[in-house]
Amino acid sequence: MKRFYRYPSGAQFVDGVTTFSLWAPGAESVELVLYGSAAGKAETRLALQSREDGFHSAQLPGLKPGDRYRYLVNSGQLVPDPASRFQPEDVHGPSEIVDPRSYEWQQERWNGISWEECVLYELHLGTFTGEGTFAAAEKRLSHLRQAGITAVELMPVSDFSGRRNWGYDGVLPYAPDSSYGRPEELKRFVDAAHGLGMAVFLDVVYNHFGPDGNYLWLYAPDFFTHEVSTPWGDAIDFRKSPVRDLFIHNAIYWLEEYFIDGLRLDAVHAIHDPSDEHFLNQLARTVHSSIAGGRQVHLVLENDRNESRYLDPGSANGFTAQWNDDFHHVAHCLATGESGGYYADFAADGRMLLERSLAEGFVFQGESSPFRGGETRGEPSAELPPTAFVNFLQNHDQVGNRAFGERLTQLGDPPLIELLICIQCLAPHIPMLFMGEEFGATVPFQYFCDFHDELAAAVREGRRREFASFPQFRDPEARSRIPDPNASETFARSKLRWEELDTDAGAARLELYRSLFAVRCECLVGRMGGAKILSRDAASEFEVVHLTWALADGSLWSVCYNLSGRGEQMPGADDPGVLVFAHPAGGEGELAAGRVTARTVAAFRREGGDDS
Repeated sequence: MKRFYRYPSGAQFVDGVTTFSLWAPGAESVELVLYGSAAGKAETRLALQSREDGFHSAQLPGLKPGDRYRYLVNSGQLVPDPASRFQPEDVHGPSEIVDPRSYEWQQERWNGISWEECVLYELHLGTFTGEGTFAAAEKRLSHLRQAGITAVELMPVSDFSGRRNWGYDGVLPYAPDSSYGRPEELKRFVDAAHGLGMAVFLDVVYNHFGPDGNYLWLYAPDFFTHEVSTPWGDAIDFRKSPVRDLFIHNAIYWLEEYFIDGLRLDAVHAIHDPSDEHFLNQLARTVHSSIAGGRQVHLVLENDRNESRYLDPGSANGFTAQWNDDFHHVAHCLATGESGGYYADFAADGRMLLERSLAEGFVFQGESSPFRGGETRGEPSAELPPTAFVNFLQNHDQVGNRAFGERLTQLGDPPLIELLICIQCLAPHIPMLFMGEEFGATVPFQYFCDFHDELAAAVREGRRREFASFPQFRDPEARSRIPDPNASETFARSKLRWEELDTDAGAARLELYRSLFAVRCECLVGRMGGAKILSRDAASEFEVVHLTWALADGSLWSVCYNLSGRGEQMPGADDPGVLVFAHPAGGEGELAAGRVTARTVAAFRREGGDDS
């Protein structure tokens, strides 16, 4: 099977004819510069035909995949194709003509997995393995599947400046970064995952472009608006149809041409769009109507505003779920005792807020945030099913945005971390792990990039200024110890050490996750759709909590946890059901008698609802 998505811009190679199209309403002239298969001396220059809609285009026979090209704007500046499929020489170099049909897909009958089946695993391709490539990551897929992971979520792969980056500085959204390998190797990675029964999600960035390699301002200044300023400069102007089209087609491109199963949209709160139909609504509607054959495709948001209006898992036009930062922040405060920065909103009543997050999704549902100076945040979420929320204890942001990138394993109380792991995985929300978390990785994940000269200095100093308000970094000498994002050592320090998997601690943590995911597979998958919280009981100032959800098949699912250091009576139902999991082991007798031993988590299943 071959897959090809033809989008309205870029270079489309079909039956030996290549169609070039560039939206450049601010350019008086655009020429196509052809190089052959290497970017040496230009072989051909051809003027593109301008159109009234701002596009410049041409059709050329005789070119072949592997040929390289750039655009010459106003006879002065050579630029890459903003819709390039591949950049073999990085963001400032020529683009490459790609024939998507050259890859023969092996898992042609793959139709995706249900959202309920998803156990997400976020990874950064450059640091997941020593080699940092698609091919090397492919070799680790069987480990993930054996651990119980069902869906790999890749941090952004769109072409960025240099050889190392988190991915959020991408500037060419259609081109997988060449530092990870060629497009065919990413397809082979996805194909291999599907062969193991695993879905692949991709993180995409539609709220800004990186600071190096974006030339849109030169020939399409209307792509941005001076009316709204963002941390990255002028905001993208989503009122313009060609602007929307670039991103909406990009979403469908990844889902169709690369057989990706789901997208995570980065920081959508930074998307400014006053249009009658918000860009997000149009994107969701268009994606769902474009994917044929009953394929299960999922759209997930990161949205600091907690806007539940976008979450409609049962709708053909809504988003499936949102990353739940609130759950993370509460759990982090409980595990570490930290209360600085935005953790101040979650530290004082952490045990109560954990119960609220598990029962209702968001902690902030319109309440004022002291950290934000009293600004209200969030919308009501209690009526949403638990599957509308992706819960995590670590992710790239929450680890990497610390000054030294420490993981939770370096910061928190180990037994309490294990209890929070059990709570996260046993609740009928969608769990997500950050790479290495399955074996308790201890390596940091630090902020890294590969900029040079003035930009490198600005990024380095800007990074250190971010922490100047923290007491431990008020001294300039202390700030100077914060790792330089541009140093190769910062990147190397962030690579997983797979030998940790073979330690006693690594093996024990992996076995805990395996047992938890086995329980999810047996007891929750296929029953979580439309699940609703039925009861929520707490005692000892929310240290002991008993939550019960009604599942789709009429059964009840209960999770009871005791965060205290003493045994407690189980609050709530006298008969919680059949015990299916308890951690740590050894307290089953107490649980049968209605008591929960100190620092214990237990899950119960009761068939047939209230009448069983």
